[in-house]
Amino acid sequence: MSTAGRDQRLLYLLVFVVGMASLGAEIAAARLMSPYFGASTIVWANTIAVVLVSLSVGYWLGGRLGDDHPHLRGLCSMVAGAAVLLALVPFAARPFLSVSVDALDEISAGAFVGSLVGVLALVAVPIVLLGACSPWAVRLATPDVDHSGRTAGRLYAISTAGSLVGTMSAALLLIPFLGTQRTFLVFALTLALVAAAGLGWRYLSVPVVVGAVIAIPAGTVKAETDAGDRVIYESETRLQYARVLEEPDGTRKLELNEGVAEHSLFRPGSYLTSNYWDGLVVVPFAGLARAPSRVAILGNAAGTVARAYGHYFPAGRIDAVEIDPELTEIGRRYFDMRAPHLAVHHEDARPWLRDSDGEYDVVILDAYRQPYIPFYLATREFFELVRDRLAPGGLVIVNVGHPEDSSELERVIGRTMSEAFPVVLRDPIEDENTLLLGAARASGAQLRRMAAGLAPELQTIARVEAGRLEPALDGGEVYTDDRAPVEWLVDRSILGYAAGE
Repeated sequence: MSTAGRDQRLLYLLVFVVGMASLGAEIAAARLMSPYFGASTIVWANTIAVVLVSLSVGYWLGGRLGDDHPHLRGLCSMVAGAAVLLALVPFAARPFLSVSVDALDEISAGAFVGSLVGVLALVAVPIVLLGACSPWAVRLATPDVDHSGRTAGRLYAISTAGSLVGTMSAALLLIPFLGTQRTFLVFALTLALVAAAGLGWRYLSVPVVVGAVIAIPAGTVKAETDAGDRVIYESETRLQYARVLEEPDGTRKLELNEGVAEHSLFRPGSYLTSNYWDGLVVVPFAGLARAPSRVAILGNAAGTVARAYGHYFPAGRIDAVEIDPELTEIGRRYFDMRAPHLAVHHEDARPWLRDSDGEYDVVILDAYRQPYIPFYLATREFFELVRDRLAPGGLVIVNVGHPEDSSELERVIGRTMSEAFPVVLRDPIEDENTLLLGAARASGAQLRRMAAGLAPELQTIARVEAGRLEPALDGGEVYTDDRAPVEWLVDRSILGYAAGE
């Protein structure tokens, strides 16, 4: 094979691998942000925007470099540099993002600013270098002006095919099975190998070092915990980052993604938590005249509420819906998640509810992952669906997490619920949690009457809840499937709280 033919094939391979690493790094970068800033559309928008801007700068830079240095060795050197920078990302991420979160917490800047700064600092430069590859390769591969269009089209088609492979392999294979840290290293290794093929055997040390790093056991994603807590389990599930913390007394807490909220809690020897989950067990009796026979829990996490319902109302049938199957395994292993008639469904809450048989006495919605929530679980159409799946006299309880002293999100959810339910009551159970109840009929007086028939440890809780129940707050707009800007609302609430409004 001639040297020219070999170089041409190496160019094609280089462009394919660079396209693969560019989009694969984008997927991995968004995942890297999740433990610190969540996985909302805002975080994704920031990641995509930074990648697109970086690629644009890279295209401009690559065109100039290709004209000034029209040789394969320079191009391969640049790709090797990008490989090294990409390999450094997972090691720089934890200390940088931890410091960033602490700094941004001081000004309550929210996930928009945090994720934007994070993506810019960690991946912008390597993506610029990768973006410079295609125009540089076009310059090297074009024999004459008459063939420039055909050559450019071929190379960009190969690059796009690589981007497709990178996107799918990162999302479906590498992140689920190897984790985010090693996903970056795999793409860095692939880049380094192809670059070394163009630079010569002396540069094989770069892929050798990256390959050796892949073999090192991955460290924890987030090492920081509250004083006395220790991490007893950590995982990057197919959908999110999850870890279990244990306090010295054996209390266990489940954190997801950015760790703003605890999503499940287990206290040894108790079915209660001294937290908002206890309210989810007793508040339904503001509308019920008997123990619930059918309960649907949308957002089961590790099963704190399901476990309590199974203990206090053992005859009831519980359908627990959790989109992430690994959280169910965490619940069974670390949170004693069990109940006599518990069925766990690993589906998204709204499609599952639409296809369910209905006739539920209680529907509990605890799927609002703070600080951002799925918009399609906060709309008029969703609450109309909930209403249609309730048995006569049934009700819905929604846990609304919000910044302290901020009521904007609660007003919107309460106003939207009122489109489907004649009665909407609120229980400001904690500074950052409000329970909203939607029903045809419900009152604090009914809850107070029903308290006497509950288990002794629930009676005091029920009476306290009854004294707090009040009508939903006025104001707020109605969210619909067409328009539900929950991310912007929450960010605005965070900034308003920071400003003291």
